[in-house]
Amino acid sequence: MKISRNWLQTFFEKPLPDARTLADALTFHAFEIESVENDVLDVKVTPNRGHDCLSHRGIAKELSAILEIPMKSDPFKISRLNLDMKTSEVAVSITEPALCSRYIAGYIKGVKAGASPDWLRNSLESVGQRSINNVVDATNYVMFNLGQPLHAFDAGQLAEKDGYAIEVRNAKKGETMIALDDKEYDLTDSTLVIGDKNSGAAIGIAGVKGGKPAGISETTKDIIIESANFNGVSVRKTAAALKLRTDASSRFEQVLSPELAAYGMRAAADLIMKLAGGELAGFTDEYPTKQQTGTVSVTLTKINAVLGTKLAESDVVDAFKRLDLSFEQTGGTFTVTPPFERLDLVIPEDLAEEVARIVGYDKIPSTELSAFPKKPEVNANFYAAEKVREELVARGYSEVFTSVFADKGERVVANKVDGVRPYLRSTLVDGLKDALEKNSRNKDLLGLQEVKLFEIGTVWKGGEEIIMAGEADKEGVHQEPLSISGDTISRYEDLPLSDTERYQTFSKYPFIVRDIALWVPFDSAQGKPTANDVLKVIREHAGELLVRSEKFDEFTKGDKTSYAFRLVFQSFDKTLTDGDANERMESIYDAVKEEGWEVR
Repeated sequence: MKISRNWLQTFFEKPLPDARTLADALTFHAFEIESVENDVLDVKVTPNRGHDCLSHRGIAKELSAILEIPMKSDPFKISRLNLDMKTSEVAVSITEPALCSRYIAGYIKGVKAGASPDWLRNSLESVGQRSINNVVDATNYVMFNLGQPLHAFDAGQLAEKDGYAIEVRNAKKGETMIALDDKEYDLTDSTLVIGDKNSGAAIGIAGVKGGKPAGISETTKDIIIESANFNGVSVRKTAAALKLRTDASSRFEQVLSPELAAYGMRAAADLIMKLAGGELAGFTDEYPTKQQTGTVSVTLTKINAVLGTKLAESDVVDAFKRLDLSFEQTGGTFTVTPPFERLDLVIPEDLAEEVARIVGYDKIPSTELSAFPKKPEVNANFYAAEKVREELVARGYSEVFTSVFADKGERVVANKVDGVRPYLRSTLVDGLKDALEKNSRNKDLLGLQEVKLFEIGTVWKGGEEIIMAGEADKEGVHQEPLSISGDTISRYEDLPLSDTERYQTFSKYPFIVRDIALWVPFDSAQGKPTANDVLKVIREHAGELLVRSEKFDEFTKGDKTSYAFRLVFQSFDKTLTDGDANERMESIYDAVKEEGWEVR
């Protein structure tokens, strides 16, 4: 999630540190930071904090506690949200309360949709959002500011029968909807939608995307704002089924407090009227089952036992105060009443974690693990595989991993990856043959005289899963069940593990091979140049397209020695032509001639 430092500053009177310092503070006390660029932090919010930290307000709250910088105001500390102004012009019905715990509709008349002011457009663009118009931008701004997704419908595009009627329902069988991205989506009876009850049409996919017909345009006059709370699992399944993941769905998936909807609605209504004018007609708030408030208790002894620390009561008090957590203390017991948005504070261990990260993980001493009470058991299959692997590697074989799916076999895959290979393999032979054929074409590029491969993997045969070991070389392909071959199962430490060579990426473009043979005369003053001496000159003048070079022949005749080298050229950017290779070879020819060597 992208967080703008300039946006964060709006929550504070005191100037914030630079973006890099903010990133460090979050890294050591809250979240990983993917990147910092142009005063914008890409914050990796953990799933347990998706309830409250997928917003600038949430990150500002964290930084306030970590850096001990007071917020000048907290949008969630408003004593009265003032949603008391009701309207009878918009009715709301929820047919699936388990999937929608709250739906607030705000009705504003007489807005003028148009371009957004610079501050709003710049704010949204700083976090990668495109400005659309002042009404839509206002709803997006509130979402990124407070974390509550919102949507605005053009009331003029809805059917009116003694007022408007919004319904939250499952889609009808065969129902479709054109979304704001101009794509038509096929809905199922498990898809939760927002419907225009008077017309029966779906006007939005709940928690995911609004519908095109009721979208805001320059002709919009009256709007209905949606601020709702949708079931996270339902939204996730819908977004996955439609392949339509949005900023709204990513927030609902993490589960939000239904109380947040009221704060989002009040902020959105106020901002829209400020930017686009209009008159508030009122709200309709359907909230069947209100969020229950509870407490979580933890003792100082429990905190220290969980963390392995010797913290004092004052450390716990300081942490809770900095986090702005309301608590009561009775002796060594702390009873915390979490704010509505902190759905992650449920058990004593949650409170211990809060204390730990505010105190600082670096302040918690490390403790060695106690000795394992018994000798660990050795996995026979793993041990046997390592023994076979070491033996084959020592004989010059390279390990490959081929697909477990096959064109034929005994066991059909229930959920096929594709329709081409619907079976689980019953042999390693087919995959090894294919790998041997493909790699043999590239032996020059790999610098190999012969390609020798092996695989250790599972096959499904005779109703069983069997671990097999297979080899492939110029002699053919053969396989056998993996066994320990009579060896006594010993400690893993006894296995002679080989060193792994440094990994290098490979090019997807074809390579070109050129051979060059040279007569190198004996020099009475300097002696005979070695093959490495000649290769050094070749490599210096071959350029960056030369990816491999090696000697493959040498003989002496009289006072001259013949060296033959194989050169492999390849590009990471394009398919090389003969002209490209010839140009490199001409450069090499000129260089070796200057050395007094004769090209054969």
